[in-house]
Amino acid sequence: MRYFEDFQVGETIQLGSKQVSEAEIIEFARQYDPQPFHISPEEANNSFYGGLIASGWHTVSLLMRMMVDEMINDTISMGSPGVDEVRFLKPVRPGDTLRARLTIVDSTPSKSRANMGILKSKSEVFNQQEELVLTMNGVHFIGRRLLT
Repeated sequence: MRYFEDFQVGETIQLGSKQVSEAEIIEFARQYDPQPFHISPEEANNSFYGGLIASGWHTVSLLMRMMVDEMINDTISMGSPGVDEVRFLKPVRPGDTLRARLTIVDSTPSKSRANMGILKSKSEVFNQQEELVLTMNGVHFIGRRLLT
């Protein structure tokens, strides 16, 4: 289990990888982002993108799952107030294999809660061609070791 004090500015955490299927893209989009280029391969072929693409929010959700599996579940997580920036840089397509990494960019003990520290991170998601497809700047509340 990792506490706030166990993280160092500049540390990079590999978050694993995930292959994205056409069925997953369509299922997510039907429920949360039903634009034609996310839910209809036929209509997507005639779109600006020239084929089906994942919703950017689907890609963010995949990143979140990788963060939980590879980092957050092994920390004293106390939630998050949100993210500062999300950028969708390249479309994610059926069959793409995404890999992600998170870099700690700032570490500050909370001034108002002695049991908590605040980490800021930059997450990056790449496809199988090593093209950057998404970036996200996050804020994490992480429990501190309390000295007695």
